[in-house]
Amino acid sequence: MMDVVQERRPDAPIAVRFGAKPGDHEKITVNLGFVDLGHVDLLVSEGVYANRSDFIRTAVRNQIERHADITRQSVARKPIEVGLRRYGRAELEAAQAAGTRLDIRVLGLAVIADDVPADLASAAIASIEVLGSLQASPAVKRVLADRLP
Repeated sequence: MMDVVQERRPDAPIAVRFGAKPGDHEKITVNLGFVDLGHVDLLVSEGVYANRSDFIRTAVRNQIERHADITRQSVARKPIEVGLRRYGRAELEAAQAAGTRLDIRVLGLAVIADDVPADLASAAIASIEVLGSLQASPAVKRVLADRLP
């Protein structure tokens, strides 16, 4: 189950971090109108949701489930790895040694290991598309910037 941590500041948008521990989440900010926010607070005060974050997490999950057919069709058309995918130095070196370049497509979290030098990433990765979050060193992100959609 996913933990949600809510940052609370009066007069500020709701900020939510999804994940179990630092490094396993991406922080998002949701701007809501006053009336919508009031409805959320009413549902929380009535005990329908534990807090604003619980409401947002539930709403996001419901929308993902509602549109699951679109996800399935998209994955069928263009294969994509779903979840966490880690690319290490050995895998990129093997691709480079074989004379192939990787076309990376991830829905979730793509991690390029810290021990991967920028020149290796540049040589071994032909394209990269991440729907979610990419974790890589700043140098690797710089050399791959022109390969991102």
